[in-house]
Amino acid sequence: MTKRDHDGWDDLGRLDPVLTPRDDGSVLVVSRQSLGDHPRCLTDRLVHWAAAAPDRTFLAERAADGGWRRVSFAETWRTVRRLAAGLLDLDLSADRPIAILSGNDVEHGLLALAAMTIGVPYVPVSPPYSLVARDFGKLDHCMRLLTPGLVYATDAAPFAKALAACAAPGRLLVAARGADGTTVRPFDRLMGDPDDPRIDRALAAVTGDTIAKFLLTSGSTGEPKAVVNTQRMIMANQIMLLQCFPFLAEEPPVFVDWLPWNHTFGSNHNFGLALCNGGTFHIDEGKPVPAGIAATVRNLKEIAPTAYFNVPKGYETLIPHLEADPDFARHFFGRLRFLFYAGAGMAQAVWDALQALSHRATGHGIPIVTGLGATETAPSALMNMRRTDRPANLGHPMIGVTLKLVPVDGKLEARVKAPTVMPGYWRSPDLTAKAFDEEGFYRFGDALTFATPGDPDGGFLFDGRIAEDFKLATGTWVSVVAIRNQLIGGLAPLVRDVVVAGHDRDFVTAIVVADPEHAGRPDLAEAVGARLAALAAAATGSSNRVERVAILPDAPSLEAGEITDKGSLNQRAVLARRAALVDALYAEPPAPPVIVARPGSVP
Repeated sequence: MTKRDHDGWDDLGRLDPVLTPRDDGSVLVVSRQSLGDHPRCLTDRLVHWAAAAPDRTFLAERAADGGWRRVSFAETWRTVRRLAAGLLDLDLSADRPIAILSGNDVEHGLLALAAMTIGVPYVPVSPPYSLVARDFGKLDHCMRLLTPGLVYATDAAPFAKALAACAAPGRLLVAARGADGTTVRPFDRLMGDPDDPRIDRALAAVTGDTIAKFLLTSGSTGEPKAVVNTQRMIMANQIMLLQCFPFLAEEPPVFVDWLPWNHTFGSNHNFGLALCNGGTFHIDEGKPVPAGIAATVRNLKEIAPTAYFNVPKGYETLIPHLEADPDFARHFFGRLRFLFYAGAGMAQAVWDALQALSHRATGHGIPIVTGLGATETAPSALMNMRRTDRPANLGHPMIGVTLKLVPVDGKLEARVKAPTVMPGYWRSPDLTAKAFDEEGFYRFGDALTFATPGDPDGGFLFDGRIAEDFKLATGTWVSVVAIRNQLIGGLAPLVRDVVVAGHDRDFVTAIVVADPEHAGRPDLAEAVGARLAALAAAATGSSNRVERVAILPDAPSLEAGEITDKGSLNQRAVLARRAALVDALYAEPPAPPVIVARPGSVP
């Protein structure tokens, strides 16, 4: 691999935006460049690399002996064909897809590719629906919505209750380990003849319109929806990404990645980048939390990635390990072409720490890239490719994307058209209709603002969720994302997350989730009150002043929809389920557990 000898920004592709104002007040923004041709389907890239680089490792995961279990492109294609032959005998289809309950591993990847090879969709289900939930409510919803013909989990033991809950007439249950052979079939018994001529006929019938997978939304606005992901969506997005990162085609990428495959970023984006560009995907069993970061550090000390993807919290958790071990930092940054973050905004301190580490390790900074995307857009729609020294800029529409910005309640709502946009939600025509406007643009529900007023060349900044913002009783608009960021920053490290309240009320309040390390402090309410008073004193008006908060008395519930499978708070669900606590925030006079923004703030 070529060692990076400069900061890398000039190696990135260019997105040159053109803005067209419209008579209705909206504007269209598109790139001057044209989208390149894309392969018909993901399996075509597997076939290509199995011939072009048969012995190169495609998938790798930790083995029981502590080493790496490696599967080459040729071995992947042989096993995929064997699985495809067996699946052809099971009467599977879009109406009877494959559901995968377990997380990222080699068998998950092989089964998914086998399904796509013969034109059968699969759906990766969030593992917490099976392992964390107590009543399997969300899992049952997914089974009723998707009616899978096969349900798979890698290890039958931890998924035993969930598999039993999924049992239904005509539905096959399968596990790679711990299958009893009666109620649950062993994975290797799915295998068939890799030379079965039906495989090639089925693959030849796959088109861009063939459903590759269903990806479930996080359920932040209700029950999870099943987003139809076609082969065209996935492959067009891969070409968009290649035009942003052209060096991916020059040398095989190497990834170490934990991001879950039941999310579009881990699945379509990262898994797809490795497969389409002949790369090696090391499945990281670690997690971006103190209890899981050791495994990630171990993996990264052995495997130097050429690009690295994470959520901001993941980088924050990784930074102390890089700072404490200069050799590790030199290894980690040695051949990195860029860092990518998504899922949340990155703090300036985290950005600065990563740049400082890269400078010490290599003598240069490094591109830190982000953008805007969704499960419904497969996922990338905007990407920042311009040199910057600050986080938050979402960049420009990717090549092939038309961005429409529509004035809504004083903000600009982002809507897009592209070959990467979903045809709709599975078996949900009403929800599909609401997701698109009258011109067929997908509604993100996100508001954007120009980084440089009126000039698309400066890129765009996130300006909150249209549906989350509200008016006070005075008619004053409140930006939920601004209040939330203000409180999380001002109350750190005491508070982990925030739910903002105040719709049609006289002032803004919030429910806060205490950080686990501080939740047991006897002076927590007093400490939060002092911080809250300082924030209120610095506020400029009712739209950005939080008058009262209450600490959530118990953990938010996955079963009740208060947290999504991504681990983020569902603002609406918390406010609805904790209506009594919201009422207490507005009661006069205030009483515990309400904390008031004034000296001596605990009533």
